[in-house]
Amino acid sequence: MKKITLSLTVFCLALSLQAQTVTGFVFEDKNQNGKKERREPGVPGVAVSNGEDVVLTDESGKYELPISDDDVIFVIKPSGFEVPVDTNNLPQFFYIHKEKGSPTTYRYPGVAPTGSLPKSVDFGLIPGEYQSKFTALVFGDPQPYNLDQLSYFDKGVVSEVEGIQGIDFGIALGDIVGDDPDLFQPYAKVISKIGVPWYSVMGNHDMNFDAKEDKLSDESFTANFGPATYAFNHGDVHFIVLENILYPDPREKSQYWGGFREDQLKFIENNLKTVPKDKLIVLFMHIPLFEEGDSFRDADREKLFELLSDFPHTVSLSAHTHYMKQVFFGEEDGYNQEKPHHHFNIGTPSGDWYSGEMDENGIPMATMRDGSPNGYVFLDFDGTDYVARYKPARRSEDYQIEVFAPKVLKKGVRTSSGIFANFFTGTKEDKVMYRINGSEWKEMNNLEDYDPAYLVNMFRWDTADEPIAHRRPSNPVRTDHLWRAGIPSNLEAGEHTVEIQAEDMYGNVHQASKTIKVVE
Repeated sequence: MKKITLSLTVFCLALSLQAQTVTGFVFEDKNQNGKKERREPGVPGVAVSNGEDVVLTDESGKYELPISDDDVIFVIKPSGFEVPVDTNNLPQFFYIHKEKGSPTTYRYPGVAPTGSLPKSVDFGLIPGEYQSKFTALVFGDPQPYNLDQLSYFDKGVVSEVEGIQGIDFGIALGDIVGDDPDLFQPYAKVISKIGVPWYSVMGNHDMNFDAKEDKLSDESFTANFGPATYAFNHGDVHFIVLENILYPDPREKSQYWGGFREDQLKFIENNLKTVPKDKLIVLFMHIPLFEEGDSFRDADREKLFELLSDFPHTVSLSAHTHYMKQVFFGEEDGYNQEKPHHHFNIGTPSGDWYSGEMDENGIPMATMRDGSPNGYVFLDFDGTDYVARYKPARRSEDYQIEVFAPKVLKKGVRTSSGIFANFFTGTKEDKVMYRINGSEWKEMNNLEDYDPAYLVNMFRWDTADEPIAHRRPSNPVRTDHLWRAGIPSNLEAGEHTVEIQAEDMYGNVHQASKTIKVVE
């Protein structure tokens, strides 16, 4: 009889643990004190999640969700509202519930024990204006490995957007730091200077490498920035932020692999059920969806496209590789819409990991391995339309093409050299034209190769008679945003101007030029 009673007690305890729920309100925080007061109304129809389940608030703004002893509860900000930010402009849209805290065996601290669940977990929203036109600022990997590199990031990138106007929010697409979570807070203080709400994506260099299972690899990230997978709305756009690093790699139990856990895919599925089909879906992630060898688990990418296939307006952005590349996924990839899914792997503020020679301000040039300058992206939204604008750091916004050609040629002598145009944000389908001395425009040929200007600069380190200061650039990668044209052998002696003209996928025309000298 005692055995039966004990079994029933254990069974009932297990049921009670499974049935544990969190409740609270989403409300208009009119006085912005973070507390729900009697005269502050609830906001109905707002999505709230535990990272897997997604529910909508009722007419009074109340929600109820299942919860474990290790969850992050977060509100999915609706358009027309803002969420509060902390002193570093980091959005506060979440509540961390880790009763026992993060594992204490980790090298870097995670979440301190939060104790028992409060009676009500409330989320205050700040009433704002619904804007169908707005701009977001997007950084690839900042990735400082030490305070010196954080200073390069501060002086070389953040300083030129500090206090910028006309930007609704910003986000960094992972590798916020370089394998050192102790740099999260110094980074946050630097990023706060921009002066806009700043969201974060977790990268493979932001993880807790002590983790024995993937779900525990984000403990330090969560302690500093909140959930690693979440969503929010702004204007006519629904943004989904995805942590897409499987660590440890489930195949080898070491390193990492691009992909999603089952609970993340469930979150995406449940979340998209709450989003109208006519919205633009923007995905922010760290590891790109395209393959670099076997860099992403195919089944997860296919499942993601299956979930997105009900939405005709989608785009995704990643970083990670430290080069720029644009890919379009269609029906053959599982995205079943007439218009392909656009994936943009953007450039990074750290460029080629802060390598190369120093400029006049003591900041590394950090040209990326595809020949693109380090920099960042402005995303302009107008309803469900968007335009991505790349801004090279410490250079003019007009610098979108690097032209490479011989400096000097002999008159009448044929050359195997050529005119190369590296159109940083170009795609294979773009048309790039050239002309010499104002003659007729001719089309250049797209190719996949190393950028010659990058090669010349890199080999300076290997051919110099004396050591060159700072770090040698990394070895190059082949890029598909490179075009070539031959050089005519009938150029007269003198200087000749080569002009390049390229039109991007949004209809914007970009130009560049170079001078060639021909001698007798």
